[in-house]
Amino acid sequence: MLKNLPPLAPFRPRLLNDLKGYNSEKLAKDMGAGATVGIVALPLAMAFAIASGLKPEAGLWTAIIAGFIISALGGTSVQIGGPAGAFIVIVYGIVERYGVANLLISTASAGVLLFLLGLFRLGTLVRYVPVSVVIGFTNGIAVLIGLSQVRDLLGLDIAKMPADFFSQLSTIAQHMASFNLYAFGLGAACVAGLFVWPRLWAVDSQFRRQLDKIETVSALRATSRLPAPVVALISLSLVAWVLALPVETIGSRFGGIPQGAPAFALPDFSWETVKMLVTPTLTIALLGAIESLLCARVADQLGDAPKHDPNQELMAQGIANAVVPFFGGMPATGTIARTVTNIRSGAVSPVAGMVHALTLAAVVLLAAPLAAHIPLAVLAGVLMFVAWNMGEWREFGRLKQFSNHYRLMMVSTFLVTIVFDLTVAVELGLVLAVVLFVRRQSDIFRAEPISRNEQQITFRLYGSLFFGAVAKIDPIVAEVEASSTPVNVMLDASQLISLDTTGLDALEQLHKAVHKRGGHLGMVGLNAQPKSLMERSGFAARLHTFQ
Repeated sequence: MLKNLPPLAPFRPRLLNDLKGYNSEKLAKDMGAGATVGIVALPLAMAFAIASGLKPEAGLWTAIIAGFIISALGGTSVQIGGPAGAFIVIVYGIVERYGVANLLISTASAGVLLFLLGLFRLGTLVRYVPVSVVIGFTNGIAVLIGLSQVRDLLGLDIAKMPADFFSQLSTIAQHMASFNLYAFGLGAACVAGLFVWPRLWAVDSQFRRQLDKIETVSALRATSRLPAPVVALISLSLVAWVLALPVETIGSRFGGIPQGAPAFALPDFSWETVKMLVTPTLTIALLGAIESLLCARVADQLGDAPKHDPNQELMAQGIANAVVPFFGGMPATGTIARTVTNIRSGAVSPVAGMVHALTLAAVVLLAAPLAAHIPLAVLAGVLMFVAWNMGEWREFGRLKQFSNHYRLMMVSTFLVTIVFDLTVAVELGLVLAVVLFVRRQSDIFRAEPISRNEQQITFRLYGSLFFGAVAKIDPIVAEVEASSTPVNVMLDASQLISLDTTGLDALEQLHKAVHKRGGHLGMVGLNAQPKSLMERSGFAARLHTFQ
């Protein structure tokens, strides 16, 4: 019996293939791209951790450790792994409900689950999640990320934000009297700068054209290569420090970032705890799988590297998530923004992702004390910008172009993500997708009368006869039962695509009705799948005519 099982996925990281023919030219490209992405990842990793209810170093070391593992062992050439904005809402909810220790256990357990998904070749199943569901929960998460940053953006004096949507709105409204104009100014300047900076240095911008007329601006032009989040982080932190603005910083809330590497520590693990954390574990694993494979597909479209191996990617994601909790880390997955930056910076192999992790580690180990001066309002501005870019807002305007099924799945997933949580939203979206798919397929199936006389009725079957469409056989049965004389029924099945056991049972009932009145049931033109099922069940042998 075990011999019939499909083989397990081979564990072969893409790095092994990409190192064949690797040379100094490729290394130079990967070094440059990795260093650029490492700098970009610095503010994002801290911001994601803080927004998730964790210390900033949790995000930094997740980006370093998980980022290195995912690149070294993954199934893509250019994907960058680390903490992601999509996890903010999930992690914050788990921390609030179960505590940080149980978050670590959930993350490690989700890592094991992700590895098994890849090992048993289930990576392709993630592609079956409808795009409307993905867009719905992505936009919902973007709204929740933005809402979670209102406290720091406005400088509100709130000790701890609740996890659910309506409680957050109520808490923010109750504390609006503590609005800090300086914090809001820094956050707004950050958001504005993130929008303006890349447009300022665009090739066709008026500023760039005027600058090109000046010969002695090479140093100024070199700053155009600096990522916008890094420019905002450094410049606005300097402004806040020089002017001694009364705003909350990483140092005032967390006491700074430890300069050394994190210590290895075992979470308080027990099977009772694992059973309690089944839902959070499944949520982290599901979201991690969806995010990483969607990111890998984006990378395939943007780059020239070979297509990704979804099973190898899931195994690498699993190992990364199983390891980082032992160093106080948070869930990690593929990150679209950093992956796109990596591709556009010239990366050609997973070496770039490994360099990104080493660059980030060097910055943390050498310049950690400086992070204490970063205003939280600036990080909130970075996340507001991330949330805006994360959401696919144009899809709401395009809803009128799609079917009611698509609208229902997308809007319901979006609203449930905001009001309840991602797990419920994805479950609802998938259930709706299945129900609507069944309804659509049942609409496609039809049994059309071709000819009718006193001795024989002929029908042609179209589509798939399955559990959702069997009611369309009932009129034929009713017509046979209404006849006072024996009647033969011939079914032309040349257009019958597939048949399931419920559909077969409906044909059995038709056969009984025809036989009871002394007639015969025949079928012609059977395709391979319906024919195979009928032969295996013995139904074919009972038909009067069979071809």
